[in-house]
Amino acid sequence: MYCRHPAWAIALGLVLGSGISCSRYAQPGVERIAILRFENVGSDAATDWMGRAFSEVISADLVSARGMFVIPSLQLHAFDRSLGAHGGNVPGISAERTQALLAGANRIGYGEYLVRNGKLEAQLVIEDAGAKKTVRVVSAAGPAEDLRGVAGAVARQLYAGAKSYPNVNPQALRAYVTALESTDPAAAVQALDQAIAADPSYGPPYLLLSEIKVAQQDRAGAEIAIRQGLQHAPGMPAVDRARLNLESATLAGDRSARQQAFMALAAANPNDASVWRALGEDAIGRRQYAAAVEALRKAVTADPREPASLNTLGYAAAYAGDLKTATEALERYRKLRPNEPNPFDSLGDVNFYLGRLEEAERFYLEANQKDPNFLGSGTLFKAAMAHLMTGDVAGADTLARRYVDARQAAKDPLVEYRKADWSWISGRRKEGFDRLSAYAKSTEINARELSGRAYAQLALWSLELGDRAAATGYAERAGMLAVAGSLPIAKMARFLVQSPANSSEWAVRAEREFSEPGQASLRNFARAYALLLAQEYPEAALLLREMYQASNPVADETLPVLLAWSYLRTGRTAEAAPLLAANPIPSGAGPTPFSTMHFPRLIFLRGELAAKQGSQDEARRLYRLFLLLSGPQPLVWDEEAKAAAASR
Repeated sequence: MYCRHPAWAIALGLVLGSGISCSRYAQPGVERIAILRFENVGSDAATDWMGRAFSEVISADLVSARGMFVIPSLQLHAFDRSLGAHGGNVPGISAERTQALLAGANRIGYGEYLVRNGKLEAQLVIEDAGAKKTVRVVSAAGPAEDLRGVAGAVARQLYAGAKSYPNVNPQALRAYVTALESTDPAAAVQALDQAIAADPSYGPPYLLLSEIKVAQQDRAGAEIAIRQGLQHAPGMPAVDRARLNLESATLAGDRSARQQAFMALAAANPNDASVWRALGEDAIGRRQYAAAVEALRKAVTADPREPASLNTLGYAAAYAGDLKTATEALERYRKLRPNEPNPFDSLGDVNFYLGRLEEAERFYLEANQKDPNFLGSGTLFKAAMAHLMTGDVAGADTLARRYVDARQAAKDPLVEYRKADWSWISGRRKEGFDRLSAYAKSTEINARELSGRAYAQLALWSLELGDRAAATGYAERAGMLAVAGSLPIAKMARFLVQSPANSSEWAVRAEREFSEPGQASLRNFARAYALLLAQEYPEAALLLREMYQASNPVADETLPVLLAWSYLRTGRTAEAAPLLAANPIPSGAGPTPFSTMHFPRLIFLRGELAAKQGSQDEARRLYRLFLLLSGPQPLVWDEEAKAAAASR
């Protein structure tokens, strides 16, 4: 499984340069230090704010230290909600140790300080997180008002080349750490405004203010904060400038500027594996796989025992067609996590993608052996799909039954839905249709959302079978039952059952039906589906190409096949060929409502491509496999394919 970070992790881990990963365990061999909040052991409570300031300044000073990655405090506190942790003036060693371990720290720094007789004294203890023993103790002292200088002296004892923290106004630093520790967003915003007013060239307050605004769904406020910060960026350290530019590009959706900002952040903070990994993931999103592999290799060099980098490198190499590099990366991942299922699942995915179906099935089954509940037993479904693509329907059925039995044991309310999906996708369309119809009726009262989803699926299947009248009835029923979870597919069904029209009219209808903010992807997919049903291939190709270029290859199993299909129908054989080279990786959640648009159509399209390229024997083999898997009930777009296949 390719681990994708949720939005909050991108905001913290990528924009702020943290080390958030799919892993929850620290690994030996790479010095990943978490500098925790210092404890005030003096009698002056007015200096409590210094506890967070010490950890912030020391962490920033060490950001470019060779062979060391300092985990930022914002990453540590990304775990607060799930842990029920509290902010405030609690010593870091008691309040933040668990967060540090979850963030992958194998060195933990905790300290204490006091102000007496006009002097600030501080001591930092470095502990081996695994052995729980002290490996180093350093201390420094200076004038009471010079926290920056005292913290810098501590940092230089850990690494002689430590950079000095920006010459920030002390009041700005105090206001910033007050905001960091506040549990009240309004109070945090007020403190950040004070920090910015005290020192406009201090970068971190702008970033934190933007993060808070995004969390409050105030995008305009976040953009204002970043623009304000960029006006003062020339006076900031390179790391802060890069983070501001990255946040600006992310908010604007500017992929090119985002890439440039990632490169600048990587140059300013070369020891942060998560920055290189983010750069690699960004390149994957742009389908620049060679660049992704290069960036991810650097992530692995920065932190050789970080599973997320190895996992992502495996996928990037597979997308580049490099099975050797993909396998090497994922085998290293497997050795790091021999008892976890994900390395085996990832090995299954890259083999499936590159057409090694037997190997893929074996790895999927090994993942299931490691953890039968992984992906909701979805590795069994993936194994069934790998077997089905070999043409052995009976053998695939055996694996599919194991998957269904596992879901039944888990009391999955979608078991009958899953059985219907499997019957349909494995060529027994009448059986699947009848089963789903019975399921839709049986769930109308007690499971309205599931029933609405099933009726919408029946509407799509009816359209694919050429029965628009039946599809209209099912779409109306889906609309009556639709609630939040089933509304998108119900709207899709309602849109598609409209009377046939030309491409311009479908565009007008789509704008009208999917006019709400955030529905652009659904709107475009609905239009493309309608155009393909109407066999309007030139118009479909234009839209699908635009969608393909903007889509994420990791989350996209259908678009490459649909685009190749439209290319073949418009005579663009050379452009279709690379789109048909790989197998779309199946989802562990089972087929999507649109899976039948690409499977087994993919196999016929490969046969058609082989015939155009002069490989007639290969074309006949693929046509026979297509006929076996498409079943006796042809879909609207299968009729031509079946006729062509049968004539071979």
